[in-house]
Amino acid sequence: MGGFAIGTTEFVTMGLLPQISRGVEVSIPRGGHVISAYALGVVVGAPVLAFLGARLPRRALLLALTGAIVLSNVATALASSYGAMLVARFAAGLPHGVYFGVASLVAVSMAPPGRRGRAVAAVMLGLSVANVIGVPAATWLGQHLGWRSAFWVVAALGVLTFLLVVAFVPSVPGDREASGRRELAAFAVPQVWLTLLVGAVGFGGMFAVYTYIAPTVTDVGGLAESAVPIFLLAFGLGMVVGTWLAGILADWSNFGSLVVGAAGMGVTMVLFWLAAPGGWLALPVVFAITALGSVLVVNLQLRLMDVAGDAQSLGAALNHASLNIANALGAWLGGLVIAACLGYRAPALVGVALSAAGLGLLLVAGASHRRTPSGVA
Repeated sequence: MGGFAIGTTEFVTMGLLPQISRGVEVSIPRGGHVISAYALGVVVGAPVLAFLGARLPRRALLLALTGAIVLSNVATALASSYGAMLVARFAAGLPHGVYFGVASLVAVSMAPPGRRGRAVAAVMLGLSVANVIGVPAATWLGQHLGWRSAFWVVAALGVLTFLLVVAFVPSVPGDREASGRRELAAFAVPQVWLTLLVGAVGFGGMFAVYTYIAPTVTDVGGLAESAVPIFLLAFGLGMVVGTWLAGILADWSNFGSLVVGAAGMGVTMVLFWLAAPGGWLALPVVFAITALGSVLVVNLQLRLMDVAGDAQSLGAALNHASLNIANALGAWLGGLVIAACLGYRAPALVGVALSAAGLGLLLVAGASHRRTPSGVA
């Protein structure tokens, strides 16, 4: 439920971007900066909150993070100006990475041998299901009752999550040997930086397309605004299938799974550029983009947990920081090419370039890791 709430608040902004932009009286490309503000909140929040919460009991930390999710989404719903909206979305992003990081560590600690990949995939499933149910439903609600209603729903989901954590999550003690200094040691490991770069660059292509999916569907594909939730549903179904597949592939080969995800995203971006003018022809391509992207997300999470050494909390949280750098980068670059009058198809070509760059960085990381398996030198 926590992943469901976070996934809904992160991705519904894409589906409601035209309505939000009109509501705070800015253009769509400028409105895309609201998405970037959330992403930057994740980037800042992951290392800072992991540092501050290293020794805290993990159940208590999850409760604090859930409370922050509720308050920041209330602030989003109440935002009366573009500036206030930017601040609220930045705040909403702060707990994102650490929430998933702590939840992943709890899941892995309870998983039987040989099923770490499936455990992390299970945690990420809430995020995927949000894109099947939460985002399309909240988008529909926002289109009919005003965009603010979507964020009130997310705040309510956050309250429900808080109550469910209190009722059902087992008490998991913090690591008494953990310290902020030990967590920061992850930044001295070259493989951590390379893995973060793979996520920050390679995953940006998906956000270049996803951020502007609403105007692409209507202006390029010639479909009605009512078709946008259906495309968001395809994004969500792709995430569910990809997350399930990622768990299986991770237990087969973590690195091989990353190559499949990165290379596959580049190919599907080309297909999206070709299919976008065909309206509904782009629907299965959207599904494929997020399925392959989800394979990348889960396996990057596992790789960071492996190469971070003793800095488990920070390593687990940093994956979402890098993915939200990708969010900010993709939304920004997509907005640039649109503002340059290259059209709403152009972000897909940005996605091709970012996917290719991410694959290149991944191959560099793999070659380096084979030479120095510890990743320290």
